[in-house]
Amino acid sequence: MILAFTKRSVHPGVSALAIQGSIHCGPECIQLEREVDSLIAAHETRVILDLHGVTHADSAAMGSLVRCLTKIKHAGGALRIAAAQPMILYSLRLTRLDKLIELFPTVDQAAEGFSPSAAPDQGSSHPA
Repeated sequence: MILAFTKRSVHPGVSALAIQGSIHCGPECIQLEREVDSLIAAHETRVILDLHGVTHADSAAMGSLVRCLTKIKHAGGALRIAAAQPMILYSLRLTRLDKLIELFPTVDQAAEGFSPSAAPDQGSSHPA
């Protein structure tokens, strides 16, 4: 199954990327990373991955999540995961990704911690 992505703005400067389908090695991992690359290119670097619709994620998918986190952090942003199904949560905890990426039960709860003042490239005179 090909992944389906739906992007929405949750708060100013915070984007949620809802993912539907299974993330396996190969095209799906590449597709996920390209979606994140597009967000970064659009200066949307506070990202919540809404995994409610993800039914399976293999070890390659876990690697893709780490690459997405690295890219977003290098762009001055942050990545959070919301609404992961129990099997996906198990994989995230087993691989200890829950120690690198904050996990939240809902997109709204994930968005709460992103403060507007943390948005990059918004003309702030404060150093990052």
